[in-house]
Amino acid sequence: MSVAALDHPVSPTTAVRAVLDTQREVYRRDPFPSHEVRADRVRKLMAVLKDRQHELADAVSDDFGHRSRHETLLIETFVIQSAGKYVLKHLKGWMKPESRSVSVALLPASAKVVPQPLGVIGIVSPWNYPLQLSMVPLLYALAAGNRAMIKPSELTPRTSAKLAEILGAVFPEDLVAVVQGGPEVGQAFCEQPLDHLMYTGSTHVGRLVMQAAAKNLVPVTLELGGKSPVVVHPEFPVEAAAEAVASVKMANAGQTCVAPDYVLVTRDRADALVDAIAAKMAAMYPRLADNPDYTSVINGRHRARLQSYLDDAKAKGARAIEVNPANERFEDAAHKMAPVILRGVTDEMVVMQEEIFGPVLPIVEVGTVEEAIRYVNDRPRPLALYYFDRDQTRIDDLLRRTHSGGVTVNDCALHVIEEHLPFGGVGPSGMGAYHGKEGFDTFSHRKAVLHQPRLNSRWLTLPPFGRRVERLVDWLT
Repeated sequence: MSVAALDHPVSPTTAVRAVLDTQREVYRRDPFPSHEVRADRVRKLMAVLKDRQHELADAVSDDFGHRSRHETLLIETFVIQSAGKYVLKHLKGWMKPESRSVSVALLPASAKVVPQPLGVIGIVSPWNYPLQLSMVPLLYALAAGNRAMIKPSELTPRTSAKLAEILGAVFPEDLVAVVQGGPEVGQAFCEQPLDHLMYTGSTHVGRLVMQAAAKNLVPVTLELGGKSPVVVHPEFPVEAAAEAVASVKMANAGQTCVAPDYVLVTRDRADALVDAIAAKMAAMYPRLADNPDYTSVINGRHRARLQSYLDDAKAKGARAIEVNPANERFEDAAHKMAPVILRGVTDEMVVMQEEIFGPVLPIVEVGTVEEAIRYVNDRPRPLALYYFDRDQTRIDDLLRRTHSGGVTVNDCALHVIEEHLPFGGVGPSGMGAYHGKEGFDTFSHRKAVLHQPRLNSRWLTLPPFGRRVERLVDWLT
């Protein structure tokens, strides 16, 4: 549904609430779908997304100005299908009640934890990966037995419309609904009394989403961003670190929540690492303007934002190294941007205060890895951290002493696509997690159930108390 396109005057709040009420009413008639029903819904979702993957890739590219088709297939389509296969493999086991022990005082009772669908899940997804970051949460919401309402970003309207069309072809709106519209629709969406709200996006908007959800005490999962650092130990091979950093930083033109935001390297290795990163970028993207593998910045506003970061950094003394092998200029409407490595950055620069979300990579030179750890710990806890080192003792030390949502050692971002691992932030980079079993648990209520048999020990605790209760408490304690 498109709230903005309704042909009769109605407020966004009223329109969104109507969808919620319908889904909740139908959910109450079927509050615990069987494994077969849930698996069928997941399979239908996977099938339609795969069958129409090229239409979706075209829509995403149109929204971006240009988005690499292969990046869409690799980072969106593959991730969705991989998640779906993982869910189908484990769903029956996740649904089983979990037996728990019973304390001596309550014997012969039995206890278990029953995962129960929450009801109606709200999913607010961002523009940078408009397929993966809406459909993977939907997979887990459906697997957990819920109904779902999705509010995609208004910055990718063609993709949102295509998703609404595709999902509408296989699911009734009382099971899966796509709510389209601008910020006013998004605000109305987040203010609804949903059973759970998942938001992926910036920390700033995440605070507003949490405030809106709090009005109805709606529990939230917030997948936010932050400045994800890279720490390179001086003994680690520069070429290997450079390849990992460059490839993930350049994917989607740096518009990734877990992209390396800045690199911490010792001063004696900085020149070599910068040269290697620039060389890797140039080898992967020998041209930029007409390169189908190189993605555009999402729109002119974000392109101007990134340029303002560069202008501010250079005005405050940073040195910009543009990686533009063909020496191209970017005057067209596709708003592409050449990658830039920044040296000599300081905390006073905006680029070191805000999440970059683009093809700009600051280099922070330190004296030692110990100094790098202090640098990370002095700043808000990031969504991801990347450490390059071969020494397991040093790796374990860094893992114990730093906080981040997740870590990939000796590569970048791979922990996000490993479905056995939860994905989520900590502190300013988010709360809660999904992927893996944690995805199923996030969209389930783990209900505690204690079963008291007909023959039990309740009579021992009934008044009148007297010495009987005193002896009982003495024995139990």
